[in-house]
Amino acid sequence: MPVISAPDAAIRDVVRTIATDPVMLFDSATYSLRRRTLAAKVGSGLVILPGNGGAPANYPSNCYSFRQDSTFRYFFGLGQESLTGIIDADSGREWLLGDDVGIEDIIWTGHVPSVRELAAQAGVENSAPLSALAGMVADARRTGRPIHYLPPYRHDITILLSELLGMSPKETVAAASVPLIKAVVEMRSVKTDAEVDEIERAMHIGYLMHTAAMKACRPGVTEKSIEGLMEGIAMTYGQMVSFRSIVTMHGEIFHGSPSLEKLEAGRLLLVDAGAETVEGYCSDNTRTMPVSGRFSSRQRDIYSIVCDCHDLTIEKARPGLKWMDMHLDVCRLMTERLKDLGLMKGNTDDAVAAGAHAMFLQHGLGHMMGMDVHDMENLGQKYVGFNEEVQPSDQFGTNCLRCGRRLEKGFVMTDEPGIYFIPALIDQWRAEGRCGEFLNWDRIEEYRSFGGIRIEDDILITSDGCRVLGRERIPYRPREVEEFMAASEP
Repeated sequence: MPVISAPDAAIRDVVRTIATDPVMLFDSATYSLRRRTLAAKVGSGLVILPGNGGAPANYPSNCYSFRQDSTFRYFFGLGQESLTGIIDADSGREWLLGDDVGIEDIIWTGHVPSVRELAAQAGVENSAPLSALAGMVADARRTGRPIHYLPPYRHDITILLSELLGMSPKETVAAASVPLIKAVVEMRSVKTDAEVDEIERAMHIGYLMHTAAMKACRPGVTEKSIEGLMEGIAMTYGQMVSFRSIVTMHGEIFHGSPSLEKLEAGRLLLVDAGAETVEGYCSDNTRTMPVSGRFSSRQRDIYSIVCDCHDLTIEKARPGLKWMDMHLDVCRLMTERLKDLGLMKGNTDDAVAAGAHAMFLQHGLGHMMGMDVHDMENLGQKYVGFNEEVQPSDQFGTNCLRCGRRLEKGFVMTDEPGIYFIPALIDQWRAEGRCGEFLNWDRIEEYRSFGGIRIEDDILITSDGCRVLGRERIPYRPREVEEFMAASEP
């Protein structure tokens, strides 16, 4: 099992960022401009942007690792707990609300800047205790002014807003401001050069995680030990993992949790994992590797199809292209190649139109990524990934595509095709006779215990195409994977 060595030159910039741990990634002028732009897009009313508080794991003083709300941090830049940002879209006035800590807290946590000091760092002129929020909301309600907030995803924020607005929690969630959602989506979707630089930092940490997993992958090692190795790297060089790592020999289970099961020769290990920087930007990569160090001929056949689908996206993605069309192009290529292996049959266009490819690819090609690994998914995919021109599909498989809209320069997308053999799905479709004119059931049965393969990278849409993010490439072509694993053997 490899150990984490002292930082070398390639990661020194990452370590330096952690050591200094800045309060804000950008200067106050950047956040002030973002807030003014948001106010202009919303037009009028009171905008409430709550930050997150601590989340107890099993009792109040034993909390999960703190993670700030992404939208609050995007507009205010602050990573401290229990703060709320207020923007008056009519007057342009702004407030940072929060409660200063007393000596009882300081003796446990050390010095914490006052709310007034934090407001100044963020370029906010006004600050007040959290209790001031009730009066601000009451004044807005009394005068009939619009009150804008985003869909709450945490129960404490839902309850707070519910009490302030005099609605049930369910009504509160439903009454989230569509104008605010659309304004935030428009702003956060396009990444600036500085944001891309920060995502590149996350990509580097992700590279260290995935190559460590490849080096550790061998018979007898447990899935959880590889998860722990990667999580340690994420915490050493960043804030945390960007989502719970997927480390499993059952690649057909999309969110397979790592277990204490030992890796077995002849099986495939799927590792889907990413890092989050201390400033809150993410990476997301997937690699599938042979536990034995070399792919079997059957594994290589399926892997090569996924690899070519992955590369097709890099070749074709560009501004103006509908991501829905990119997804369907990948489905057609996959269908053609599966026909070559005898797993599918019939006319390719008809097979994809019927959704027959979803026997093998049950999710979408990719999603937006940035401050959230599924960027802004809490705001609703119908606003983030779709619009009046492109609406979500209700067809099985394609209905899991999280983005279908036209790409724009500055979008960051994941490119993650996969092929999966899910026994329960095989049984159901075969019993129903579903898409039988396009599927060779007897041949599919031969792959029943195959598992699944996914390859995922993150791409930036440029002015005339795209580029893969990450200064180093995690090996992904079959020979590259095998050579890297062979060079890592003890």
